[in-house]
Amino acid sequence: MDYKTRKRLLTVAFYVMVAFIVIYTVFPFYWAVVSSLKAGAALFRVEFVPPDPAWDNYVSVFREQPFARNILNSVIVAFVTVILSLFLAVTAAYALGRVYFRGRGVLLFVVLGVSMFPQVAVLSGLYETIRFLGLYNSLWALILSYLIFTLPFTVWVLTTFMRELPKELEEAAIVDGASPWQTIVSVFMPLMGPALATTGLLAFIAAWNEFLFALTFTLTNDMRTVPVAIALISGASQFELPWGNIMAASVIVTVPLIVLVLIFQRKIVSGLTAGAVKG
Repeated sequence: MDYKTRKRLLTVAFYVMVAFIVIYTVFPFYWAVVSSLKAGAALFRVEFVPPDPAWDNYVSVFREQPFARNILNSVIVAFVTVILSLFLAVTAAYALGRVYFRGRGVLLFVVLGVSMFPQVAVLSGLYETIRFLGLYNSLWALILSYLIFTLPFTVWVLTTFMRELPKELEEAAIVDGASPWQTIVSVFMPLMGPALATTGLLAFIAAWNEFLFALTFTLTNDMRTVPVAIALISGASQFELPWGNIMAASVIVTVPLIVLVLIFQRKIVSGLTAGAVKG
């Protein structure tokens, strides 16, 4: 086999693999959209394009339960969680990445180790803490609990990124009389845009999709977030689930994440590859 033939076969194999990956990742969402436009027996027929789209499923999601309120709860919880996580992570990253003190490495590994515990392992202790603080059945209960798994990740990533920034920038800021906080805000944060976008978006997705804490720490429909609201959608009986409504609700809550990823895709790629090559 000559070089040109081998190169052509490798190119074909590459595009076949890319097509397989795209279909594998996109098809579930596409099928959810198709299913959300079906009703009744049509849900159980294989139709890649619904001949008679049932838009009533989207209307029913908002009519039969306070789904708009659930979306607002998820938006509030996710955004506040991201803001608090990034604020605390940036300050912690500055201390762990730029300030030299004994036990810094051990502390960083402890921060990472906290994120390795499964949610169910800390559920009972966190439940008692939230009840003690009087936050049960409130959005602050979710925000506080979500910081447990978003903060360690953001601290670790931003600390790694902070260490890669040139030391001369910090020294120049100190010579100009800048305080540590001014150095963080005016010097480091503009350079950390890709890392902040990446960690912030991943923290947002984690908070948006979280189910266990949201189910445990909320009690009423007006306090629940969208994952719990979707899980509690029920039909006329426990054996008849309104799959059209469930698929419509799933599509509604997935679209914002897709939009955010498309908006910040350049910064996400820059943030994920930052520090990969040191030069």
